[in-house]
Amino acid sequence: MSLLGIPFDFVLFALTLLGVATLHHHALKVALGGALAITLYQLLVTGFKAGAGMGGLAAHAGHEWVTLANLLGLLLGFALLADHFEKSRLPEILPHLLPDDWKGGFVLLIGVFVMSGFLDNIAAAMIGGTMASVLFARRVHIGYLAAIVAASNAGGAGSVVGDTTTTMMWIAGASPLWVVEAYIGGFAALMFFGVIAAKQQHDYQPIQKDDAPGVHVEYGRLGVVVAILLAAVAANLWFNLNNPAVLDHLPVIGMAVVLAILVTAPVRTPTWSLLPGAFKGSIFLLALVWCASLMPVDQLPVASWQTAFGLGFVSSVFDNIPLTALAIRQDGYDWGFLAYAVGFGGSMIWFGSSAGVALSNMYPEARSVGHWLRGGWHVAVGYVLGFMVMLVLLGWHGHPIKERAAAQPAATQGVSK
Repeated sequence: MSLLGIPFDFVLFALTLLGVATLHHHALKVALGGALAITLYQLLVTGFKAGAGMGGLAAHAGHEWVTLANLLGLLLGFALLADHFEKSRLPEILPHLLPDDWKGGFVLLIGVFVMSGFLDNIAAAMIGGTMASVLFARRVHIGYLAAIVAASNAGGAGSVVGDTTTTMMWIAGASPLWVVEAYIGGFAALMFFGVIAAKQQHDYQPIQKDDAPGVHVEYGRLGVVVAILLAAVAANLWFNLNNPAVLDHLPVIGMAVVLAILVTAPVRTPTWSLLPGAFKGSIFLLALVWCASLMPVDQLPVASWQTAFGLGFVSSVFDNIPLTALAIRQDGYDWGFLAYAVGFGGSMIWFGSSAGVALSNMYPEARSVGHWLRGGWHVAVGYVLGFMVMLVLLGWHGHPIKERAAAQPAATQGVSK
């Protein structure tokens, strides 16, 4: 079945996204309804990529469950982490360390950008959102919220531990050095959208000038924050370096975060009451990721800078995980450009990235596509500027990822002999 030559699966997905964009107060219901409609359509009419009927559905779910479980663990875990960070009272001693004018907000965005390079971008966005809540008396401009998400995604795009998409490239055989060039585009974009967003925020609510009196950092909670972050990064690094196949079969990173929270709970009890609200936001994102995974996309246009550039805009409405998986299967990209595009592109709309969904759980007012686009227009312009800076300074150099992946076993065998 198709409508004007467009497969009906895409029509259902487009209607789901349109409903999310226009009925943001009912986004969860719309996303779940869309996921159910597309699943039933493929179950009863077209079949799934893995086969027809319940067998095809089970096979598809078996392929996707690791991604979904990882996202669920990270979103729930980092919601508790952000609360630990706020209760550590560290954000309350930051005002005297930051400039008193708009440059204070800009420095905070730079901090989020840097953090995301060695932390997960979801964690960086939520820590940034927590600091902004304290520094701006809980009055944060939508444009600044978009900038926090963009800074976390741009910072994670240049690191194989900073974003799920770059981790996927690493598992497939890409060198960590291949994606580092994404920092050139990310930093150029940050210099544009960061300044504008910081000035928006300063006009809306200036930064707190003085530390709160009598504040003492709660180092126990800060230690818990560090432990949770170290667990996520260590699990990602260890399995990528020693047994990457496990990452395809078990939600290792999400499990590490949940385990770290449970182990540290006797030290500082998490605010478990936050989980129902975080769970709703997480289910919303998982529903959209599930919808995207069901789309009958078997290949992308020819690998080129134009394709990579377009994927950045597609990533704002279509989950970047299946897009990255398709690009890896197709091969021949300049992986730094692709990392920048699919990593940063989702920042243009609040539900375009997991960091945006996580931050919207903290700031429900962000769940309006219209407000996000009007307030955060500078993110889309920054994406274009950053991409063009990369193109001018570096040029496009597409190369296969599979050659390196095939060379690694051969090199290992040579050493063992």
